[in-house]
Amino acid sequence: MFRYYCYLALRSFRKHKFLTCLAVLAIAIGVGACATTLTVFHVLSRDPIPGKSHLLFHPQLDAEGMERYLPGAEPIRQLTVQDAEALLRDRRGTRQAMMTSGRLTVEPEDRERLPFFAEARYTSADFFALFDVPFRYGSGWSADDDEARARVAVISRELGEKLYGGKSALGRRILLQGNAFRIVGVLGAWRATPQFYDVQVRDFAYQDHVFLPFTTFMELSLPRTGISNCWPRGGGGETAEQDCAWVQYWVQLDSPAKADSYRQYLRDYSEQQRRAGRFERPTNVRLRDVTEWLDYNRIVGKDVKLQAWMAGGLLLLCLVNAVGLLLAKFLHRGQEIGVRRALGASQGNIFWQYMVECAGIGLAGVLPGIALASLGLWIVRQLPGDYAKLAQLDWTTLAGALALAVIASLAAGLLPAWRASRMRYGLG
Repeated sequence: MFRYYCYLALRSFRKHKFLTCLAVLAIAIGVGACATTLTVFHVLSRDPIPGKSHLLFHPQLDAEGMERYLPGAEPIRQLTVQDAEALLRDRRGTRQAMMTSGRLTVEPEDRERLPFFAEARYTSADFFALFDVPFRYGSGWSADDDEARARVAVISRELGEKLYGGKSALGRRILLQGNAFRIVGVLGAWRATPQFYDVQVRDFAYQDHVFLPFTTFMELSLPRTGISNCWPRGGGGETAEQDCAWVQYWVQLDSPAKADSYRQYLRDYSEQQRRAGRFERPTNVRLRDVTEWLDYNRIVGKDVKLQAWMAGGLLLLCLVNAVGLLLAKFLHRGQEIGVRRALGASQGNIFWQYMVECAGIGLAGVLPGIALASLGLWIVRQLPGDYAKLAQLDWTTLAGALALAVIASLAAGLLPAWRASRMRYGLG
């Protein structure tokens, strides 16, 4: 019976070409617009570290002075070096890492090649295990290397290929900002999107290519990028380095009970610093996991959410148009339905015949819908936004477009098919 329904659908397509093409175009426009915006939304809102995002937490401490104090307001997003080092030293989590960003001059071994800049991450030994960073060669450095301020480095696969071609970079020397470092690890294919562990200035556009011990960075006074939050203390106009927050800190807590315990630890630490005279404000701490941290920093902007709603509205409008076209098409075929009913076809048979035809219209709308989605994503990639280059048509988008086209066409065909199957038709 299904094959017969398909035969009738093909015959209908040939007989009513104009209405069929209009219905296919309406479905394609709605699918193309939705696929474009949903791809962008997926890029911005996807979980950057699946399976672990609920175990990784970003602590905040309110270390600022009393100037501009508002009770209950959010504490600063980053930590001071002193506080980050204290939390790292106490090691209350399964793993923990402090970090900041930088940009370093890389000098190739081949003196004929010009130096270039590379984005750097200054961090502690647990960084790679904390974020499940894969290695192509070697591994990260150890906590002993942190203590010894070792001149060791981990580099990205892309930087290794740029510097050494197809040769292994493991154990080689790399010159960074005029200082020699030994490469102890080369990363595999890895890119956190968005770069959740440092959203102050890096979210989608940047990728770290050099990783160095934080202690080595401090000893060599290597250049740092990013945002610093500084505040005057005691009513004075000047600030000291210890009164500036510019360090990101992440900790792994493997259960809700450990997360609650860590929150209490942050409160106790804050009270301790208040008694010591460092913290002036009342205790005010936060502990957010990855998803909460991304929501708090509004990584998915209101404009993107609005675009997704607008695309949904356009799809709905296209479905309404498709409903009207299908009604006109189906109800125009009264004699055909009358013949089928006279030959013993039930109302259910008529209904499913037209639903198969609707599914065929949806499938016919897939290719033009994907073409429109490809065009839309190409336009997005021309935009200046950080995420624009990541808006690519992938298998998820293709499968989603296929499912959306069929579902949309079936949804549009429900009322016309039901009306066609319930009405009485004469034969002459």
